[in-house]
Amino acid sequence: MLLIPGYCEGWRCAHAGLYITVLSACGKGNDVLLGMQLHKRVIESGVLPVLKVENALVDMYAECGEMEAAWDLFEVMQVRNIVSWTSVICGCVRLGQVDRARVLFDRMPERDTVSWTAMIDGYVQAGQFREALEMFREMQLSKVRADEFTMVSIVTACTQLGALETGEWARIYMNRHGIKMDTFVGNALIDMYSKCGSIERALDVFNEMHSRDKFTWTAVILGLAVNGHGLEAIDMFDRMLRAFEAPDEVTFIGVLTACTHAGLVDKGRDFFLSMTVTYRIAPNVMHYGCIIDLLGRAGKLREALETIGKMPMKPNSAIWGTLLAACRVHGNSEIGELAAERLLELEPENSMAYVLLSNLYAKSNRWGDVRWLRQLMMEKGIKKEPGCSLIEMNGTIHEFVAGDRSHPMSEEIYSKLDMLLMDLKNDGYVPDVTEVFVQVTEEEKQKVLYWHSEKLAVAFALLVSESSVTIRIVKNLRMCLDCHNAIKLITKLYMREIVVRDRTRFHHFRHGLCSCKDYW
Repeated sequence: MLLIPGYCEGWRCAHAGLYITVLSACGKGNDVLLGMQLHKRVIESGVLPVLKVENALVDMYAECGEMEAAWDLFEVMQVRNIVSWTSVICGCVRLGQVDRARVLFDRMPERDTVSWTAMIDGYVQAGQFREALEMFREMQLSKVRADEFTMVSIVTACTQLGALETGEWARIYMNRHGIKMDTFVGNALIDMYSKCGSIERALDVFNEMHSRDKFTWTAVILGLAVNGHGLEAIDMFDRMLRAFEAPDEVTFIGVLTACTHAGLVDKGRDFFLSMTVTYRIAPNVMHYGCIIDLLGRAGKLREALETIGKMPMKPNSAIWGTLLAACRVHGNSEIGELAAERLLELEPENSMAYVLLSNLYAKSNRWGDVRWLRQLMMEKGIKKEPGCSLIEMNGTIHEFVAGDRSHPMSEEIYSKLDMLLMDLKNDGYVPDVTEVFVQVTEEEKQKVLYWHSEKLAVAFALLVSESSVTIRIVKNLRMCLDCHNAIKLITKLYMREIVVRDRTRFHHFRHGLCSCKDYW
């Protein structure tokens, strides 16, 4: 049969559309074998070169993680457009090859919202949150408008950095540019405000939302719980049920955390039981961690140990670490030593186990054991992970490492810290050196404590911020006893509110007290 040009072109378009649809399904379904068979059919059919079909092939291989195949196709394409480049960038991002993705991004002849968002999200997925925010600033300079997907990534980066000012600015940006605040954006904002220690603003977002899903309710319940508002979190859970929204396993982590902060042991047990009986949710290791934390805070250490023994799965290091921390607070050496032993079986290099056990020995006046433990750490070459604190001031993230002097204002910061420590000592502050694991004199141990990263961050904030501004710090490790005591006293002397998010707790310091009630 003779195919006239118009008919031939119609045939090619019809088949191209079919191939694109099926290739897209292969990519989304991660079915690379079917995709390869279809690729062969595409070649045999004579459809190529059609740009949309070539893009669909590149995207299919990229979505399936076959980046070399995607790259080979991309390289031989005679014509490329934004879609071609973005597909390869997204594929690199999925495999964690964010540096390779950036090289490609920088080579793109033109970029749109989707390509910028793909690169920003790549940095977020790789844990490079500051790079994500810097990329967003470049996007604005390029006059490319963000959308709601971009903003979810930006708000997520702010969440991880504790960058409340930048998160607030992102919300203003959305309002100014008419970016719709859908449920995904609203949920991200609630999470961001909660993890920056501003639960009041998280509740404002929650109350303004016209549409909520179970993730919305869960985010606000978790936010209330971790910021020490246990009773309010439980009340929010009741509201969730009245709104006919079914809780999931993450919701119950928030509810159990709320019971822990409110000291509601019986209610926590009831919620734990209702998970399986009423909602048919099998508790995972995180739920058991919440129960151990709940019992530990209440001093029910024997029951906590028995609960660990009944777990249907093997307890992990977080479970034993939670129990050990509770033993440190309540001074139970017997169970504490057992918890430390089990923790070190799982993680022999875990320096925090040695720190908590040393605290426990010191609290029990077992100074010989403290010295033995320090010697053991030295012999095994176990060193504490360096402390790092992040603080945002005027939209810029400042990073402080213990004893570091690389900050441009380092001289002023250390001078302010000296004055601060003098004020503290005049008010009765005595350094707690029980967590210093170096063989130096008592005076040198105190210097090690004075230069901890969160103290440097606080001194910096006192230098550059207004007296009415809450100081917000994100710490990579659990706060040490000395920093916790010092910051409580700072809030009383300087009438400042300080929020520290460390590895295990949120600490809201006000008027010489902490929301954790000295349990962490």
